[in-house]
Amino acid sequence: MSEDAMDEPKQPEPTPGATALLEQVITEHQAGLLRYAARFLNSMDAAQDVVQEVFIRFCRSWSPAVCPAERIRFWIYSLAHNVAVDHIRHESRLRELHLEHAERAGDSGANNELERRQQLVLANVSQLDPAERQVLLLRLEHGFSYHEISAVTNRSEGNVGCLLHHAVRNMSRVLKSQGVI
Repeated sequence: MSEDAMDEPKQPEPTPGATALLEQVITEHQAGLLRYAARFLNSMDAAQDVVQEVFIRFCRSWSPAVCPAERIRFWIYSLAHNVAVDHIRHESRLRELHLEHAERAGDSGANNELERRQQLVLANVSQLDPAERQVLLLRLEHGFSYHEISAVTNRSEGNVGCLLHHAVRNMSRVLKSQGVI
């Protein structure tokens, strides 16, 4: 056995009841979390990584003392948001490095018109403030009410409404000015 394996703390084995609950949570929420993360990140591959990390964190840290069973949905969506934001930050740093490298190499990729428009739309969704993007996706993709979005994001319902208003207005304005819509 390697020294690294010996240094890792042993995780306690879950009880059969806890295992059943974890399986139930994964079954009930996996598809919704994947849709949310995919829209939030504009990438199904990244979304799968994020959702996997969410369930790993859930399995490691959930207990009724941490989050009552009736609030699990909101808790895991909050986890998904936090993991997705971390992913965006990481990808942003990588993108900057790639752009610097491409500029030095003189790389200027050619896209056809449809690809250009798709990239404009995706770029603009990803350019939204993370809070605006989060509430917009929770509302449109998952049908959360203002109250539910408020619970997931720890924001007031009024702030949720304001963020939604600004997100839609900003997306519309930018896309119109670029001739996408």
